[in-house]
Amino acid sequence: MTENEPSETIPDEPELRRGTGKPPLGHRRRRLLTVGICFAACLVVAGAVTLWLSTKASIIKAELEASAQLVPRLKANMLQNRPSEASSAVDQLRRHTAAARDAASDPLWTLASAIPWLGANFSATAEIARSADDVANLGVAPLVSVYDSVNWDKLMPSSSGTDLDPIRKAAPAIASAAHAVRISGERLNGIDANSLLPQIAGPLTQAKQQLSSVVDELATASDAASLAPAMLGSDKPRHYLLLVQNNAEARATGGIPGALVVLTTDKGKISLSAESSASELGVFDPPVSVDPEQERIYSDRIGIFMQDVNFTPDFPTSAAIALKMWEQKKGEQLDGAISIDPVALGYILDATGPVSLQDPQMLVLTKGKLPTQLSGNNVVKTLLSDVYAQIKDPKAQDAYFAMVAKEIFGALSSGKGEAKSLLAGVGKGVDEHRVLLWSADTTEQAVLGKYTLSGSISGPSVPASQFGAYFNDGTGAKMDYYVKRTVQLIQQCTGTDGYGTVKVRITSTNTAPADAATSLPAYVTGGGIFGIPPGTAQSNVIAYGPAQAHVETATQDGNQVPFGAQLHDDRPVGTLSVRLAPGQSSTVEFTFGKIVQHSQPEVVVTPTVQSLDQVVLPTQSASCEATG
Repeated sequence: MTENEPSETIPDEPELRRGTGKPPLGHRRRRLLTVGICFAACLVVAGAVTLWLSTKASIIKAELEASAQLVPRLKANMLQNRPSEASSAVDQLRRHTAAARDAASDPLWTLASAIPWLGANFSATAEIARSADDVANLGVAPLVSVYDSVNWDKLMPSSSGTDLDPIRKAAPAIASAAHAVRISGERLNGIDANSLLPQIAGPLTQAKQQLSSVVDELATASDAASLAPAMLGSDKPRHYLLLVQNNAEARATGGIPGALVVLTTDKGKISLSAESSASELGVFDPPVSVDPEQERIYSDRIGIFMQDVNFTPDFPTSAAIALKMWEQKKGEQLDGAISIDPVALGYILDATGPVSLQDPQMLVLTKGKLPTQLSGNNVVKTLLSDVYAQIKDPKAQDAYFAMVAKEIFGALSSGKGEAKSLLAGVGKGVDEHRVLLWSADTTEQAVLGKYTLSGSISGPSVPASQFGAYFNDGTGAKMDYYVKRTVQLIQQCTGTDGYGTVKVRITSTNTAPADAATSLPAYVTGGGIFGIPPGTAQSNVIAYGPAQAHVETATQDGNQVPFGAQLHDDRPVGTLSVRLAPGQSSTVEFTFGKIVQHSQPEVVVTPTVQSLDQVVLPTQSASCEATG
């Protein structure tokens, strides 16, 4: 081949087919093969990842279910005082929650959490697993480790006192556990269940509910552990004014505080001394200073007579005034106040067993006409009815009340009774507002104010939609033993303006015998000295609505009547008087409107001689149709 001859070109790749613009067939086949291989590889990887995630999901599900199954066993071991078995259950619980957490911490699981839409389900599951493990390690395990030291059987009062050091030492661990569980609950509450698959949203909602309950219980245990030692006299003796409320003459918190006793706690040992009475303290002139808002509702008698300090349903107010009165007349500064009524004393007697009343002074008082043994079955009738038939002198009646309280608390302080039933009885009294506690120490009171035990009408212990129905005797006698009441909330349909309306319906019946004017002692009927016919019962009925609401109308037996309208700590208050002859009933309804709270309403009532379930009837809700 010469230089001038054209060279022959041999292409490295097949030539494009003329006029088609397409690559040669071989090139296209290689490209398709490459894509197919990549796609197949992706499918294999995706399948492997899916299988891996599915395996991890199965592990998480199995481990969390195993954890849940251990909880009832753990509770039973703790309630039956089996610490070694409880510790074993905790070890198993921790192994299961750790395995669930490890599975949810897998790198692929974490990557899957970033997938749009589906990723939220992976992250929610991981948070549930982490929270379960935190609760097991930071909440449950520390509690079980100190459980034996806070064994309530060992902490109950006894004649020799109680060693309060174990509960003092356990307090930090309980507080730490409460904090850890609360933080876990907050993390779960931050997850929006509405964006999750039902398989995840359901367990998440259940976990939130369970943790919410545990958070409240642990917070209570932590507060109790921090307050109990000092209030039971671990550092120095504490002295409390014990107000024994007499439900036969109603006051908003229960009854007239006729009998007064100083209760002392010293290293867990309880003793009673300095028996007195409201009548012995006499009249306070000038009156003890009273909050002007409450004075407008309940008059200045709150600061003039010990018998009337609890016209207001706010026990912190009543207790503070009572202590000022005691200090003025007795020259003694006390550390707080405790209130209890005969029904709650009956709950204690149910746990301790009967007490014998063999004190010679008491036998002289009763002249052998009252029981020499009191139990949960007869203490209410004896203290609120029989005593007035057999003891005519009011001072002697108060003395009898004080001596009975002393005997019952003596049985309590000597260690009689089983801890579980005693705590259940006192707890029932607290739930029914029959047992109340106030501390003069502002730090302690701030903690007590979070609980029903404080008897507050405002603050953290009061639910947003709480109503109140309270009663103050207007007869000046002991006729409330015969007055039976029911209280019911009637929830109306929400208005187009978005505000709610609720009626508080209160029905009162005088069950005294028709001949009460002559058959009952004059001390019980009042003998007409305050202008109320003997046998007739007059009550001042007070209804509270939730904060920011308005009390709009009041009716009695279906007829609109004038009433008093006031405010107490931003809560609307309606008041009116009801007078009942023997056998007569009357129904009062207060209507509260402009209610901004949308939670389920509930009502607190003055404790009476009746059981709470007989007084508070189920809320009646109107049948409302959606509009719009």
